[in-house]
Amino acid sequence: MTHPTYTQQQLRSKSLDQLKRIYSEIGCTVEVSDKRCKDAWISAIVNYQASKIQKLTPVAPDNQALAQAELDNYIADQAQAIAPEPLTIVEISFDHHEYYADDKLVASISHDDTHLTQRWVVMVNDEEVFRANTLMRCDRFICTHYKDGSLPVQEKETTPSTTENQIMAHIFNECQDYGFEILDDGIYNNNGVKLGQVGCTDGDWWVKRRYSRQQQYSNSVLDAVLSLSTVDTSLAEPVHKYLQDRPLEQLTTEELQQLFNHEVRSQLQELVTA
Repeated sequence: MTHPTYTQQQLRSKSLDQLKRIYSEIGCTVEVSDKRCKDAWISAIVNYQASKIQKLTPVAPDNQALAQAELDNYIADQAQAIAPEPLTIVEISFDHHEYYADDKLVASISHDDTHLTQRWVVMVNDEEVFRANTLMRCDRFICTHYKDGSLPVQEKETTPSTTENQIMAHIFNECQDYGFEILDDGIYNNNGVKLGQVGCTDGDWWVKRRYSRQQQYSNSVLDAVLSLSTVDTSLAEPVHKYLQDRPLEQLTTEELQQLFNHEVRSQLQELVTA
């Protein structure tokens, strides 16, 4: 049975007998502190009504919140299911970047020196699809339109040279985690000691450790670089230290390259700290 809800103003207009009748009709269970006082009856009725409203009010919002939560979870699951994988960026050079989804080329950014203002160009299938004055604007264009599916589809297959660039990018990313440096003749630690080489031939990753003449195959680029991190360098000294003490005519081409790389790094470091 539903009873009317009385406001405090309505209750104050009632007589003491009417308040007692209302108290009984609504089934009020709040104790009346002073049965001779109207305010005591009014307070009991008001408190009782408030307790009933507090119990009933959360019912609808809770159901609504539950339904909304289920809808939000469904939308999130659907978005996750159809969301494209993050793009991998391979920096071929300062003015050439390639964007990949897994192993598939999506787009590339190149630099057009002949244009006065908008020199950065987004290319798909060797055709210009966007041009801007900064590299970041081109990056945003590719990522945004790839995500919403409006980026033109790259139909041409990856060229062998691009595949090689991808391999170098994978090696670089793994070496960066260990603080290793990649030079033309191999991978070095931060003390300038050569650890070995890592590469990929016909889809198979391999590692060639320092002083070893044979390549050892690895399950992944991660395992290959990880094996270099375990190379014992406790007795090794940086290559450039003993190369600097030898006549240049006695050095091999590889040793000359190592010495040159060291000199370049040293000069760059001096420029940075100057």
